[in-house]
Amino acid sequence: MTAPPVVRRGTRASRATAFAALPVLGLLAALPYLVAPGITRPMVGLFALVVMASMWNLLAGYGGMISVGQQGFIGLGAYTVLVTDLLGISPYLGIPLAAAVAALVALPTTLLVFRLAGGYFAIGTWVVAEVYRLVTVEVGAVGGGSGASLTGLSGFDPIVRGAVTYWCALAAAAAAIGGVFLLLRSRTGLALTAIRDDPVSAQSSGVRVTSAKRLVFVVAAAGSGVAGAIIVLDSLRVQPDSIYSVQWSAFMIFMVVIGGLGTLEGPVLGALVFFALQQLLEPYGAWYLVVLALVAIGAAVFARRGLWGLLTGGRDFRLLPTGHRVNDPAR
Repeated sequence: MTAPPVVRRGTRASRATAFAALPVLGLLAALPYLVAPGITRPMVGLFALVVMASMWNLLAGYGGMISVGQQGFIGLGAYTVLVTDLLGISPYLGIPLAAAVAALVALPTTLLVFRLAGGYFAIGTWVVAEVYRLVTVEVGAVGGGSGASLTGLSGFDPIVRGAVTYWCALAAAAAAIGGVFLLLRSRTGLALTAIRDDPVSAQSSGVRVTSAKRLVFVVAAAGSGVAGAIIVLDSLRVQPDSIYSVQWSAFMIFMVVIGGLGTLEGPVLGALVFFALQQLLEPYGAWYLVVLALVAIGAAVFARRGLWGLLTGGRDFRLLPTGHRVNDPAR
């Protein structure tokens, strides 16, 4: 008698990933004790890139929303940390506050941008981000157009401050990847898959399309706010023209496109590639942007499913599977 088919989510690769996750995180957490600060400090930027890429992939790869305005929430997160510093509160406590403020602002923002679709949605989010920047410039208490510096961390030993910032960035990256993974494994994740494939059919099947998209937009905004908080804690200064720059959205799009849109592993791989290119080409100034453009064009032409799709040979191979698999013994 043939055994019935078995529906599973886990695979050998995913079980190996789960087994190795804790040791890897433990090793990364111990790096400030093992290596010089000159090695761990650049990794703060890497972890911020992982957060940003994961959030934009959630928006576009699963929610079907192509946003060019996530820098607005990055700026809000950075300025939330600055405000907590000005109020005499530890800037590190500004990280969860940055997520909360970005999420609260994103909620009413959806009432406006969700009236748009396609390219209009993309441009609309960019315009909203510019509005955030212009409002910030008019607030003299946070430095206006010149920006301001964090002073609450001046009493910390530089090595201790660097280590704490590194740990906060590592925790933010792990929370971003884990949070997106858990969200996609929930009922909402199933709804997002249907919405990405065909929003009209999903709505006719009973999926609450607007509610699911609003949740994704708010979560992505909160994650972007955390990334902004990490950036300002690393640089110790915030300036509106740089923190609200559209280059952040360009970087997000680049990382997700070359890594693999619609996968959990792709944005992480894309962030690693982008970070490596930044470190290698930094001495060449603006030329690294030319190289990034060439890499993006090459990925679009020769690896349309991203580097992750290229590495897996087009097979449905996942280290972090979110869907179901049917194992049929009869086959």
